Amino acid sequence: MAATDFKDYYAILGVSKTASPEEIKQAFRKLARKYHPDVNPGNKQAEARFKEVSEAYEVVSDADKRKKYDQFGQYWKQAGEGFPSGGVGADMGGFDFSQYGNFDEFINELLGRFGGANPRGGRQSYSQSYSYHTSRGEPGEPGFSSFNDFGFKNSGAGTSQDSEAAITLTFAEAFNGVQKRFSLGNETIDVRIPSGAKPGTRLRVRTKGQINPMTQQRGDLYLKVELQPHSFFQIEGDNLVCEVAITPDEATLGASIDVPTPDGSVNVKLPAGVRSGQSLRLRGKGWPLAKGGRGDQLVKVAIVPPKDLSQQEREYYEKIRAIRTYNPRSHLNQVRL
Repeated sequence: MAATDFKDYYAILGVSKTASPEEIKQAFRKLARKYHPDVNPGNKQAEARFKEVSEAYEVVSDADKRKKYDQFGQYWKQAGEGFPSGGVGADMGGFDFSQYGNFDEFINELLGRFGGANPRGGRQSYSQSYSYHTSRGEPGEPGFSSFNDFGFKNSGAGTSQDSEAAITLTFAEAFNGVQKRFSLGNETIDVRIPSGAKPGTRLRVRTKGQINPMTQQRGDLYLKVELQPHSFFQIEGDNLVCEVAITPDEATLGASIDVPTPDGSVNVKLPAGVRSGQSLRLRGKGWPLAKGGRGDQLVKVAIVPPKDLSQQEREYYEKIRAIRTYNPRSHLNQVRL
């Protein structure tokens, strides 16, 4: 791992590696007051610094997390520019650090985030969001009332440290609903995904986010739904959309065709003269609605001419061409600049 990957949380807080918990808390409060977004509105650098300081404090203020972090720091020094699998120093204090590909993977699991190394299987994308609660300031101290979240004044509700993770579902899982199991650090949770989840849907799991290092209150976990592509169906709003190929004679004469739906195949009547790109609506065959019921399924028609014709088919097509009276391009004779 490159040297720039490792974050020195002691240096970020401006304390020594042997600093006491009280010294760490005082340093954090000083920096949090300095870089808090309410004091630096619109200052992205200050906001990033505030997040960095908060993360550092969350690790080194907890005895167990601090111990693992210090052990990882020793391993990192031994590993040098890479992480040799099973190399010297990989097992320190009964903990195998060689399972992590970089510092972010280690810290994400240490803090119970989705993502990072996950020896129990899989990798989930993770992002952490911070929200800053601002209430009316006290006289003479405009903008500082939100420091209640950090214990500078009376203890309040606390800063929200919500987490967001992406969850990928199949069309069948999203349509029918499904129960999923996740590993959050050392914690395993079961989450019920309701029927009708769509791409971009955010599902809230209360009190499963990050822990506020000052108040010890826990934020919420938000699961953002993503869907694996389906070979036939697509979602547009509350509707399912599909494309069905038909032959030129079916388009000209009309026909009855079988079309797949989530409930099984249904017979659909094609009107004579249907055009390529035209959509037929199957009411109540679409995506489940939150308020109950279903959207519609839109069947988009695609006229597909045959590539390989039998001799007899070719003869009949040539006869049709010879006697055809319809010219779909007749209006083009009048087109001018």
